[in-house]
Amino acid sequence: MSIEFIGFISNNNSSETVVREGPVLNPTHIETVAKAHENAGFDRALLAFHSTSPDSLQVAQHVLGVTDRLNVLIAQRPGFTAPTLLGRQFAALDQFSRGRVALHVITGGNASELRQDGNTLDDKDERYARTSEFLDIVRLQWSSDEPFTYKGKYYQVENGYSQVKPYRPDGIRIYFGGASDAAVSVAGKHADTFALWGESYAQVRDITSRVRQAAAKYGRPAPRFSLSVRPILADTEEKAWTKAASILERATALQDKTGYRKPADGHATAGARRLLALADQGSRIDKRLWTEIAKLTGANSNTTALVGTPAQVAEVFGDYHDLGISHFLIRGFDPLVDAIEYGRELIPLTRKLIAERQVARGEAAE
Repeated sequence: MSIEFIGFISNNNSSETVVREGPVLNPTHIETVAKAHENAGFDRALLAFHSTSPDSLQVAQHVLGVTDRLNVLIAQRPGFTAPTLLGRQFAALDQFSRGRVALHVITGGNASELRQDGNTLDDKDERYARTSEFLDIVRLQWSSDEPFTYKGKYYQVENGYSQVKPYRPDGIRIYFGGASDAAVSVAGKHADTFALWGESYAQVRDITSRVRQAAAKYGRPAPRFSLSVRPILADTEEKAWTKAASILERATALQDKTGYRKPADGHATAGARRLLALADQGSRIDKRLWTEIAKLTGANSNTTALVGTPAQVAEVFGDYHDLGISHFLIRGFDPLVDAIEYGRELIPLTRKLIAERQVARGEAAE
């Protein structure tokens, strides 16, 4: 099973420990971080979506223009762009970039934030039902050789058709996130890659099993699985934990300035509740999974970390790979510096370790 490293390109230089300076949309930062990811050996980079942030599709177009090999994972929310239009937008961008595009579907769990974009569905299960119809139509746009009609509860299309198709015959990969039962069911029907946050070994076994069962109900093979985590690295384990403590101290001190706080309404998605339940078990889980930033921020994004030397963190990635994880979405608390650091040792060490484990098991290393 081949592996993929996914990075993260923010619209500006900011994080839980870095207060933004300069514009919200900072082209220089985007270009620099994009090129750093490409040079560091990342396969792909995520462009996130939020109701108040710059449009990720346009940011991704710029990233593709300033890189040669880096693939992009563009987050989008169903319900705000017509699926027929989004299908054509992605297919056109995929053609321009010669197949470097993937779609990350984020249905959204915070009803208050969704209403900022005009969402009228407060029921989460309904939003996932809408997502399923949305992806039905997007896939038809990408694959249908003839006009199609679709009659659903949320979308109706008459003689829909897209002249432009994805660059590759197998289409554009769909990544999908969400941990509720409704999310897992939709993932079983549509996901090519299912995205988890940085969870414990036991939690990974649980949710990957649920998704595999959901896919089987639709007669589909199991999707691939991605894990999102924040590596904190140093040349010794002791220094790495000292660095983690410093990150927590700084994040706590800067919460008001960075905005990385627990949601005021107490909102927590199913995925966030899983991370918070993990944090309740302790600050250090399994070998070196650290939960303090998740606890501090209410786990409102991928906030668990792996702490150690590059070799130690690579070993944990190998363990997750043994559990079925093939994609690792990694980002640091110092976005540019950490991306470069990951490419120096962590990424090549992980690729080497996993290849060696596959050989030892008699598997073909991809």
